[in-house]
Amino acid sequence: MRGVNVVRADEPLSFDRRSRKLTGAGMLDRIALRTLQTGSVITRPYDHRGYRVGCNVVAAAVGGRDIVVRLNGDAVFAIPFADGYWSRILNASYDYEEEIDAFLRRAADLRYAFVDCGANFGYWSVLASSRPFGSQPTIAVEASPENAKRLEFNALLNRNRFRCLNAAIGRKAGGFARICGARHENFGTVALANDEPDAVSVVSLDSLAAEGLIAKTIPVVVKLDVEGVEIEALTGATELLRGDCVVICEEHGADPTHAVTRHLLNEMSLTVFVFDGTQNRFIRLDDIKILDRIKRHPWVGYNVFATSSAMWKERLLAPTTRTDR
Repeated sequence: MRGVNVVRADEPLSFDRRSRKLTGAGMLDRIALRTLQTGSVITRPYDHRGYRVGCNVVAAAVGGRDIVVRLNGDAVFAIPFADGYWSRILNASYDYEEEIDAFLRRAADLRYAFVDCGANFGYWSVLASSRPFGSQPTIAVEASPENAKRLEFNALLNRNRFRCLNAAIGRKAGGFARICGARHENFGTVALANDEPDAVSVVSLDSLAAEGLIAKTIPVVVKLDVEGVEIEALTGATELLRGDCVVICEEHGADPTHAVTRHLLNEMSLTVFVFDGTQNRFIRLDDIKILDRIKRHPWVGYNVFATSSAMWKERLLAPTTRTDR
């Protein structure tokens, strides 16, 4: 089949989500794209359970090529073609983490600092720093050295408009961590007593603010997706969360106790909001049992929004308009 996959060497493989146009592709690439899109449609009702298996089969056929996905008129995002996690965005009708998208769109008219913790390849950094989302000053923090390389490449593709930092987020600045895990989207970190090969430094959100890497003169949005060390990371953001800061924090579907949200409510005394996709609006989480209904699948991460800021509370509860969609 590879004999029919003839492409121009100087034209990258690219897909535009808005126009659904694929460029730089041979026949095999087009078949592969259609297969990935169909697989996403079929598995989407199950939050893409089993989708990775099909991606692995497609990846074996198309090799190690990258594809550059145009997310909007001012944002491009490079991923491995047939990646088991990110290929779902090749389905143009699929909205990745719709609750974060909805929030950032309704905040696009504000000026705030966006802090992308657990940035992976930089999807939200690319979008938050783009014009349709307000061109927000952005710092992307990623612990995995391999992920950080792709993060930096995506920053380069987008005119280096956001800063990249290869570090682990923790309770306090200092010390080192080792990255563990088999899948780039859910790498974990293990604290180390001493430096060792491939270890990364540990920083805290408050230390980044103290060093001037997070602006203190404007509101702050923190996206926190750090695979099991959320509470430690939140503890290291005590000062930041006293101001006009909202944290978007992953609540793991496999945790029936909702430990992260309980910590936000009980230990940090923050107001927590969740997104109601059926009504396209945010609601205040007055009863933690609501998460029993929202967290439908144990293999999925769900986002809650927590803040002590009156400004962010007002913005979260503002009526949804057509421009928010």
